[in-house]
Amino acid sequence: MPVSPAYRPEPRFFDLGADYGDAVKAADFPQTILRLRNDRAAAEVGLETLSDAEWLAHFGRFEPLPGQPGPIAMRYHGHQFRVYNPDIGDGRGFLAAQMREVPQADKDAKVPQAASLREGGDRENQNGRLLDLGTKGSGQTPWSRHADGRLTLKGGMREALAAAMLDSLGVPTCRILSLIETGENLERHDEPSPTRAAVMVRLSHSHIRFGTFQRAAYYGRKDQIEALMEHARSLYHPAVAPGDAAGFLAAVVEASAVLTAKWIAAGFVHGVLNTDNLNVTGESFDYGPWRFLPHYEPGFTAAYFDQNGLYAFARQPEAVFWNLTQLAGCLKLIADAEPQVAVLTEALNGFGPAYIRHLRAAFLNRL
Repeated sequence: MPVSPAYRPEPRFFDLGADYGDAVKAADFPQTILRLRNDRAAAEVGLETLSDAEWLAHFGRFEPLPGQPGPIAMRYHGHQFRVYNPDIGDGRGFLAAQMREVPQADKDAKVPQAASLREGGDRENQNGRLLDLGTKGSGQTPWSRHADGRLTLKGGMREALAAAMLDSLGVPTCRILSLIETGENLERHDEPSPTRAAVMVRLSHSHIRFGTFQRAAYYGRKDQIEALMEHARSLYHPAVAPGDAAGFLAAVVEASAVLTAKWIAAGFVHGVLNTDNLNVTGESFDYGPWRFLPHYEPGFTAAYFDQNGLYAFARQPEAVFWNLTQLAGCLKLIADAEPQVAVLTEALNGFGPAYIRHLRAAFLNRL
């Protein structure tokens, strides 16, 4: 396969073992019709040289890319509208691959103006960030709960539009790498049916969710929390010292504050801010009923099923902080003494000041 020399596979999540995910296979789709190919994003990981036929094979049939062990459905739990759900996980997607980003120096040499507006993660790492290819609509997994594991073409295109708009505004976000129509008709209760199906691939800094930690905490597995924190710390927040739970939480709090402030400055309403929809790198993803507001409307809700306005536009900082509190509760399980708990609390409470600081900067930048 003629991948670029810049392609550098590094499937690190797979090192964590079977406690964190399940090996799966993609559905066998009747057709693979290319609808979106994001070569700009693909160039960030050395995949822009794929032919269309190779693209369809890897992102429609999910033949493993070189150096990748195969798809894994990640295990996690989550609070959904603040109700805990232990029966979720990757129900219609999986982690398909991980690879290193093209180093910033190499990108700048090719395109001098290519420096990204995005913040967060280890962008300063001259070796390039570790990036994931995650799917949506790729078929059933052990966590599908009798659902069909599919995605509508309309839903996939809406995700691509949301990510492109946020990226253009400098908001930390995944990018939609690929969207392929699959030749199936889907029945959905909340839109005209039958509707066309598609499989989507996103390029994201990480798919480790707050809910990934919640699952380990739910089962009382301190060892899994420690292993997961060290994995995430070393890859996404390397400035934090090994074993420093408070430092790790502070880094996630800071990244989440940047993200939330930039959402507000962009007039963006995510719609479904559950703990399984926030990750440890502060990069937004999984766009369902999102909206961009034409003017300031604090009570606006993007999801028709958010009848109490829990995730309304102006309540998004509150929602993110509540979710961070759940992450802090998981990390508290590996804190052995009261002083450590106090430092965790201090790190958590840093969200408010950080959010105000970043909101001020985001508004000034937007103006």
